[in-house]
Formats: sequence, structure tokens, C-alpha cells
Amino acid sequence: MSTGDDSDWRSRIRDCGAILFDFDGTLAPNLDLPDLRRRVSDLTLERGVPEAAFAGRYIVEIIDAGTAWLGQRDGALAARYHADGHHLISQFEVQAARGTRPFADVRPALALLRQRDKALGVVTRNCRAAVAAVFPDIGDYCHSVLTRDDVAHLKPDVRHLLQALEELQQPAEHAVMVGDGQLDMHIGRALGLYCVGVLTGSSDEQALRAAGADVVLPRAAMLAQAP
Repeated sequence: MSTGDDSDWRSRIRDCGAILFDFDGTLAPNLDLPDLRRRVSDLTLERGVPEAAFAGRYIVEIIDAGTAWLGQRDGALAARYHADGHHLISQFEVQAARGTRPFADVRPALALLRQRDKALGVVTRNCRAAVAAVFPDIGDYCHSVLTRDDVAHLKPDVRHLLQALEELQQPAEHAVMVGDGQLDMHIGRALGLYCVGVLTGSSDEQALRAAGADVVLPRAAMLAQAP
């Protein structure tokens, strides 16, 4: 398992002003996203939306595509589908969150990073209720937490990260993106952030590096090892 050039990643963490973390798979175990995607896809097909209209999209974006397709035919049906789809996602997230806790080493690591004057943020596609159920005291460790409910533009839209950086009052060139998914690496790279992939979630080292990771670490908590 590679951890890249130790001196490089440690110096980048030491010198950065802000660290943005994904949530699922990074600070806490992943939800069963393939199962959730199947459920959302099934609902979308049941409402008459052809698969071609939403194929290859992320979960929330399936609902956006389905709503747009239905909206061209029946506005009321589109509105009901949109509400039902988002209710399905939120229910799934909150139910899964009840049995999930942050990784054991996350709180001590975040506390150390905060003591070193790092501005810490979370950028997640999860709903706020699910994040609160998993990590109710996250506000004691992170200066900014932007969930799906808090942003108009959800990652992989770069504006999700830009909003977090604005709240943290840090420029992109002084920030680090940490995540378990290829999406996190893509969006971090698009903004010129130093990108740290972690192996506690959905992607292996090869996939993370191909997506733009500057370094791949076993766990996000390792960042606290930077002096």
C-alpha cells in the first residue's frame, strides 16, 4: 500500500490553511450507495421515466433528470416524483445513520488538526439529519459543515467546495481535499487543491490516483501525523 512521498504530503498538510473532508467513507463508514441507487432508479422507472433519461448519473442527479423529463409532460407528476425521490433518499440515509458512528480515530485527529490552527470543513452529499445522527458533535471539531441541505450547488459542482472555502476564509491554493471517492479527487483537482485519497471507503488506490489523488493514505486520521 503506497502512501506517496511522506515528506511531501506531510509538508503539504503542515503548510495548508484549510482541509476539506468528504463524510461517508472518509470520516465515517460508507452507506450502501449501490442499494440506494437501485431504489431511486426503481422509483424513477415506476414513474414512467425511461432509463436513457438518467443512465450514468449520481443518485440525486437521477432525481433531477427524472423531474426534468416528467416536467415536460406533467408538472404535477414531476413535483410528486421529486418530493418522493428526495424523501426516499433522506429516509435511507437517516435509517442507515442510526447504526453508524465516525471511525474511532477521527475525533482525536480532527481535534489535533484544529489545535494546529487548520480550518476544517466537511463537504458531503448526505442530508444534514444523517450527518447529525452519525456525528452529532461534528460542530465541535469542524468549522464548516455543508450538507446537501445547505448548498444550492452539490458536488461534483465546484461551487460546493468554493462555498466551504468562503466560510473558512481560505483560498483554494492553501487548501486540501480529503476523500474516499473518485468524485472527491476530480472536484479537488478541478479547483487546484492538494488531493488526499483514503482507503476507508469506495475506491482503491489505483482508482484514486487515476482520478487525481496526489497521495493515497490508509485513513484520513493519518493527516494528524503531519508535524
